[in-house]
Amino acid sequence: MPASSADRAGRIAFSHPDFVLFQIARFLIVAAVEMQAVAVGWQVYDITKRALDLGLVGLAQFVPGILLFLVSGHASDRFERRKVLSACYIGYALCSGLLLVITQRGVHSVKPIYAVLVLLGVVRSFNGTASRSILPQLVPEEHFANAVAWNATTFQAATILGPSLGGILYAAFHGPSAVYATALLTALGALASMFRITTRPQTRRREPTSLKTVLAGLHFIWREKMILGAISLDLFAVLLGGAVALLPVYAREILHTGPWGLGLLRTAPGVGAALMAVALAHWPIRGRSGPLLFWSVAGFGICTILFGISTSLALSLLSLICLGAADMVSVIIRATLVQLRTPDVMRGRVLAVDMVFIGTSNELGQFESGVTAQWFGTVPAVLLGGVGTLVVIAIWAWKFPELRRAGRMHEMKSVNEEFRDSEIAM
Repeated sequence: MPASSADRAGRIAFSHPDFVLFQIARFLIVAAVEMQAVAVGWQVYDITKRALDLGLVGLAQFVPGILLFLVSGHASDRFERRKVLSACYIGYALCSGLLLVITQRGVHSVKPIYAVLVLLGVVRSFNGTASRSILPQLVPEEHFANAVAWNATTFQAATILGPSLGGILYAAFHGPSAVYATALLTALGALASMFRITTRPQTRRREPTSLKTVLAGLHFIWREKMILGAISLDLFAVLLGGAVALLPVYAREILHTGPWGLGLLRTAPGVGAALMAVALAHWPIRGRSGPLLFWSVAGFGICTILFGISTSLALSLLSLICLGAADMVSVIIRATLVQLRTPDVMRGRVLAVDMVFIGTSNELGQFESGVTAQWFGTVPAVLLGGVGTLVVIAIWAWKFPELRRAGRMHEMKSVNEEFRDSEIAM
């Protein structure tokens, strides 16, 4: 195939205008959330000087998601996903505005910040399921794998820009106010892009709201052991191996840098992930995806250990870049598997369960890191997490042979023909 044709094939998802508009909106909203996360983390630690309070930042955002995931998933299947996302973007802007007001009033307590973070967790619960389940409505199925790779690239590009910009603004303006104001404007820009999107019509059977329909996502995942193994592997691996919550401690007390250094540390995983996502968009995974999934998660654990023992900013950044690259391989495999093996009629409910697993591994993982750091110290907490990730891989390879033997990516879509809407929608 000529190079120009290969390049066009690698960017085929961008031939669909609604996908482009969605990527613009997604980039802006993720950048807003990420720059805000840097400001919140630094502000909270500056007030309390306790690693445990950084863990509570994650817990405050996680609890609403775990309580509302059945409702948010059902909403994504029942209502137009574009409208759900528009409402979420308004919610993001509101949260940034509230944090700005709290800071401008000179409040020196973390309680109002936690209250806003709980509201942010509610918004994220609905945004997560709608944002992921809308993707198949923007591109045809034959271009979906390419869309997943570029969707991940957009996300990681935003995680690169967002923390860096947040750290620079925090340092330049000597406080978080400028960060929150910028996040507010960025969220409004994302809302403007979302208003222009037209989704592809999908044939859906109107289902009566009942306990059975709300729980259909859980039922489907329990029947699909490959999906269950993939998302639970991510849950426990990242739950144990995540060290993001402790980055402010590393920046200040181990690496001896400032807000700009914290921004770089939060950016580094995104750099590695973005580079890997672009590579996989042009050179898709063609071998057996199951073994590759396990090896990529193992790489995540090893890089976590390397970061834990590092006292050099350069080595820490390198280990986080490699960590992000390894994680991106598992993200793309898992996202493609879950999306293509789930019919659209219940995609929101299935992805809501998946989002709980992701949220548990991220937000609850931050809380776990904060608690273990409080008990054992920062470095031992990160090292224990990395080792725990490797132990999880060994157990999951034994418990989920279907996942271990998973073949090529294009073979994952067959489940849509195996399950009838009447069976899975209950």
